[in-house]
Amino acid sequence: MTAVIPALPGHDCPLCPRLVEYRMANRATFPDFFNGPVPPWGEAQPQLLIVGLAPGVKGANRTGRPFTGDYAGDLLYSTLIKYGFAKGEFKADPNDGLQLVRCRITNAVKCVPPENKPTPAETKTCMKSFLAGEIAAMDGLKAILVLGQIAHVAVLDVLKIKRAAAPFGHGAEHRLPSGATLFSSYHCSRYNTNTGRLTTPMFHAVFDKIARVTH
Repeated sequence: MTAVIPALPGHDCPLCPRLVEYRMANRATFPDFFNGPVPPWGEAQPQLLIVGLAPGVKGANRTGRPFTGDYAGDLLYSTLIKYGFAKGEFKADPNDGLQLVRCRITNAVKCVPPENKPTPAETKTCMKSFLAGEIAAMDGLKAILVLGQIAHVAVLDVLKIKRAAAPFGHGAEHRLPSGATLFSSYHCSRYNTNTGRLTTPMFHAVFDKIARVTH
């Protein structure tokens, strides 16, 4: 059987006019940045898929690798290393040699949005055009971790699951029809960690659950 190859956006993806306008402005302001839809990263057939919201303007939009270049990656990647889903050293640089193990990271929205807030229409467009194909191509998926409510809803919409049947909540887990388990966490943003909304022990507690279904 031929493997499904999911579509990925090109560097000049034209689908969302507001995001295109913002991309062009960033290219003028930050000509050395990646400034394009950030591709997913990691193994093509993972046991764990992590779904974030969107690239940060000076994070993944700068480096071209998810959760790389700003604060949000610090907690995420240190946790992935701790739980065996990554190996190497995370230096917030796509050339740091870090490797993901049995893991893949993507975003619900591939392009950086103004003020880190994609519109519902932009989320839906990216979901239908790219995220749905990504998830459909993963045959051995055992766990999906969503970071934040927007990513949670995007994954539910991809899987055609009613939101009331799998509500978002930090530490929540829901068995999916495929047999995989959906895990939810607050986003590991600087704001959430600085305010104590998300602490390292809270994040590790989610990964304790993930480890039980992926090992």
